[in-house]
Amino acid sequence: MQPGEATSANKVSSALGLCVVMLATLPRYMAGGHETRLTLILLALVVVLVATVVQWRLLPRDGRQQLPGMLKRLAIMMMLGVLVMGAWHALFTDWMSWQVFISHASTFGLVAHVVSLWWVAK
Repeated sequence: MQPGEATSANKVSSALGLCVVMLATLPRYMAGGHETRLTLILLALVVVLVATVVQWRLLPRDGRQQLPGMLKRLAIMMMLGVLVMGAWHALFTDWMSWQVFISHASTFGLVAHVVSLWWVAK
């Protein structure tokens, strides 16, 4: 990826990861009865998904070839998020709910994905 590049496989995979995080928060807001937050997160999800599709359409051929690898990395980091947050909650907190757990795990996974992309770029 060149500096100032408008779109890249890294950006598309990170945006898809953000969509996963937003989807993972939906059960938490439904269970808590937070209809306003649920509506806002659904609207944000649609906006990010549309922007992601536009970014994907703008990807050059080599970027599209890199995307499966980036998505594999995202999936691995999401699994890492499940493991790390599972261990964290098992050792240091009382069990809250599966809704909170998947929200925390997906957030950790996305952060790990973005940091790993940043480290590789340096």
